[in-house]
Amino acid sequence: MAPEVSPPSTSRNVAVIGAGAAGLVAARELRREGHSVVVFERGSQTGGVWAYTPNVEPDPLSIDPTRPVIHSSLYSSLRTNIPRECMGFTDFPFSTRPENGSRDPRRHPGHSEVLAYLRDFAKKFEIEEMIRFETEVVRAEPAADDRRKWRVESRNSDSISDQIYDAVVVCNGHYTEPRHAQIPGIDSWPGKQIHSHNYRVPDQFRDQVVVVIGSSASGVDISRDIAKVAKEVHVSSRSTKPETYEKLPGYDNLWLHSTIETVREDGSVVFPSGKKVYADTIMHCTGYKYYFPFLDTNGEVTVEDNRVGPLYKHVFPPSLSPGLSFIGLPWQITPFPMFELQSKWVAAVLSGWVTLPSKDEMMEDTKMFYAKLEDLGIPKRYTHLMADDSQFEYDNWLADQCDYPRIEKWREQMFYIGYKRIYAQSSTYRDNWDDDHLIAEAYEDFVRFTSNYSSSLIES
Repeated sequence: MAPEVSPPSTSRNVAVIGAGAAGLVAARELRREGHSVVVFERGSQTGGVWAYTPNVEPDPLSIDPTRPVIHSSLYSSLRTNIPRECMGFTDFPFSTRPENGSRDPRRHPGHSEVLAYLRDFAKKFEIEEMIRFETEVVRAEPAADDRRKWRVESRNSDSISDQIYDAVVVCNGHYTEPRHAQIPGIDSWPGKQIHSHNYRVPDQFRDQVVVVIGSSASGVDISRDIAKVAKEVHVSSRSTKPETYEKLPGYDNLWLHSTIETVREDGSVVFPSGKKVYADTIMHCTGYKYYFPFLDTNGEVTVEDNRVGPLYKHVFPPSLSPGLSFIGLPWQITPFPMFELQSKWVAAVLSGWVTLPSKDEMMEDTKMFYAKLEDLGIPKRYTHLMADDSQFEYDNWLADQCDYPRIEKWREQMFYIGYKRIYAQSSTYRDNWDDDHLIAEAYEDFVRFTSNYSSSLIES
């Protein structure tokens, strides 16, 4: 049986694009508010980016626009970089208790455990019945005769469909379309290049000299993974001082540098410290672009230097709200709880019991936010970055809009501890923890919250 819902003041027909974590929780929250939901998923299963595949794209840099696109960017050894307790949805704990059927009990489990968790979530809340698998949205645009509605064109192997919806919720993720480093001299450099989107296992780099560009979580992981088989691995980090040339602890073949100064026809890679290495491969661990090839808003929503905008609170474009919304744009966050809170807000706005400010007020708020970033010297491409306190302030603002409990303090503390330790320790940081008090708080809250919230749903 599907969960009971409270009848909203307005029930809408809603198209959700994507059946990853954001799409799954958006579908659940929309249905809880009594909306009619169709989820479009171009793949054959739930999970989005968490659905691992060993397949990679034929273009290792993923530049060719005609290439067959692989959605997932997971590498085989990937484990979560924040602990599972703070990662799960608020009323469906991602715990290690036997009753949850954990297949990988580590606090930082591998990607297959995250996928299993999402499948458990979809099964628990009967979400798959709303999903049209192997169905790609090729166009979503305001309806010609009524801009308050949306025309969604989709296709599968059998047919093309053209339907009208009251709203579209975009949940297609942002870890598929790679960004690349600009490297002086690269056009004449003879070595190979690959983006981390197409990295799965380190075997192809055996006995090679590899330069890894990027020192965020994936760059740290992949450089250590490759170091197990490579002759040398050199990590290029723009957050590192120019004179840096140092060996990283725990490895005899792993060095840290600043950004690449230039590369040359003789195969060399030169760093600002003066160090020169002859590399076989350059690996771009340089992140991803927001990409919505199906979305046509006639320029009312754009992606400019990786800012999706203008968006009120990273979700609603003022001129097209509430008919168009985005779930899951912020990054370096505790993702699933934020997706859940954004989804609750969108569902409540569409049902009418939460009211958005006027178009002009939302636009003014958004302009003020952009101006604040500019005053702080934060580049436009970091508009959706929330690595500091701002993510929890934002989460709590969303919770307040929906009259929902705020984010637990233990969840915040676990997140901060996790991110500090990514860079402060060796590859064992995921397995050496001293936060037993936070774990105890988490499990106490899991029992109390899920019991209380389930009771409130039944009563409503």
